Amino acid sequence: MLGFITVLVYVIKNRVLRTLITFLLFFFIGVSSVYINDYRNYDSFYDHHLKENSIVILQIHSILKPGNYYHKYEAKVLKVDDKKTIGTVLVNIKKDSTSIPLKVDSKLLLKPILKEVIPPLNPHQFNYKSYLAKQGIHHELFSENGQFLHLNSQRTTLLGLSAKFRNQIQESLHKYNFKKNELSVISALLLGQRQDISKELIKDYQRAGAVHILAVSGLHVGVILLILAFIFKPIERLKYGKFLKTIIIVLLLWMFAFIAGLSASVVRAVTMFTFLAIGMSFKRKNVVEFSFISSMFFLLLIKPMFLFDVGFQLSYSAVFGILWTQPKIYDIWKPRFKIFDFFWQLVTVSIAAQIGILPLSIYYFQQFPGLFLASNLVIIPFLGAILIGGVLVISLSLLNILPQFLADFYGMIISSMNTFISWVSHQEEFLFKEISVSFQLMLCWYVVIFLGIYFLLHKTSIKLIYFFISIALLQSVFLLESNKNKSKEEIIVFHKSRFSMIGKRIGERLLLQHNIDSLRFLKENSIKSYKIAESITEIKETNFKNVISFSNKDILLIDSLGIYQISGMNAPIVLMQYSPKINMTRLIKKIEPSQIIVDGSNYKSDAIRWENICIRNNVPFHYTGIKGAYILKN
Repeated sequence: MLGFITVLVYVIKNRVLRTLITFLLFFFIGVSSVYINDYRNYDSFYDHHLKENSIVILQIHSILKPGNYYHKYEAKVLKVDDKKTIGTVLVNIKKDSTSIPLKVDSKLLLKPILKEVIPPLNPHQFNYKSYLAKQGIHHELFSENGQFLHLNSQRTTLLGLSAKFRNQIQESLHKYNFKKNELSVISALLLGQRQDISKELIKDYQRAGAVHILAVSGLHVGVILLILAFIFKPIERLKYGKFLKTIIIVLLLWMFAFIAGLSASVVRAVTMFTFLAIGMSFKRKNVVEFSFISSMFFLLLIKPMFLFDVGFQLSYSAVFGILWTQPKIYDIWKPRFKIFDFFWQLVTVSIAAQIGILPLSIYYFQQFPGLFLASNLVIIPFLGAILIGGVLVISLSLLNILPQFLADFYGMIISSMNTFISWVSHQEEFLFKEISVSFQLMLCWYVVIFLGIYFLLHKTSIKLIYFFISIALLQSVFLLESNKNKSKEEIIVFHKSRFSMIGKRIGERLLLQHNIDSLRFLKENSIKSYKIAESITEIKETNFKNVISFSNKDILLIDSLGIYQISGMNAPIVLMQYSPKINMTRLIKKIEPSQIIVDGSNYKSDAIRWENICIRNNVPFHYTGIKGAYILKN
């Protein structure tokens, strides 16, 4: 099929028809790539062979940031019973005093109970299930030490070799008395390992608009590419020097990717800059832009789900912004002195990158760090030196010849960077938080930015008209969404283990009944996420007592006392709270409810028992601990 369409592209001469067929070709290429990369479409997928007491052999593929109670890993399913299988699962090993974290390439034999990853139980929260599914992970398992056997692994994978080398580096660095935050940032900057960074430090970098510095990504690889291009520039004087220089740079970039763990973000960045390095060697018009687009197409062909990866979207948006807008911003002012020119280039690159990612970053993170320019201007000029210094420190530490004063000096630089970032992050007046942007509005912003810059590049009347039309479109979408929010009404029963939270949304106000203490409530993410995403301007605590009337429906609240009034109610919705000691069968016969809702304040055993009774009596049942928050819309 693809071959036939490809032939048509070359045979047909009509430009319009040829364009349509080309679009059709790329569509089928995309569909085919998604199908091929989805392991569930193959007979060897592990889930097709799992039985109740199946014995499974897993191999640890990567180590994730541990949780409060579990060590977390991604593992490949090598065998189910005696059949070779494919697929990846999330492995959770319970922490205890005797547990030793597993290593990459470790093989485990166990009888697992695979569970589907639980989706978010409240609206507008991070969907970890969807995130893992896009990486090809659909199940997770929980285990403890003693519930699995370690198998001898004779073969070492490339990822295993990379992990061993990284561990060797980290062990060598531990000898030189780096502080905890210093060592964790060094590991993040140079080894791509963010597991040991504290939540507070990551939050500081996020609020300062500099979190990209902690993730080995396009920024680091781009800086390394520029450094390598400068170092190996003399090779260009040789015969075939440009070709030789490009090969050396590409090999060194992939060596860095190997050291950094060959994670998806690192491989993406190195692939993108490999194409750009090759493109830069040709010195032809638009070849860099062509290389940039080719790298994106190549990556999506190999891993089509990258398209939905936030890191992929932000990386390519930033580079697109730099390639497209930075030269024009730079042309606004031509500094006469080199030092001013250097910093002006940094300013224009930071602004161009921010233009590329601004709508996306607000859409995903609901905040905008106003001091991003300050933090980037201070850190990025020295990032090259920090990376080179880090490589030097690591090399000398591996050889056991690193002078302590040099380790102390490098640690002081990292500490100074952390201190500066912490100071920037605490300038609250420059951090714009809780900004809600819908997907449609985010797309409209990109249209406005694109057409606005397009007009500045080609100042014609028709381009100005397009720009004004895009602004009108943006305003129309904003007004439509604003009016929709103001007229929206709903009842929402949030899920919160051991607590009860019921809200009545009226336009931009939320009336909320809950039994959470004030300090814990201020940190309640489910309410915060709902407030931001739904543009709620006011949250008012209330007491609904026994009954909530909403849209000609009555919602009867039955708490731990088990007392309920039924006068004047016709087939009410019943909400069970705090595990009341009642006879559910009798309640159903007496008031004939249209639905039973059980929130997180009830014992799970009671919820299961009530669900069985409701099934026998054909009464719809909703337990927020499994189905998530209950939402009743007008």
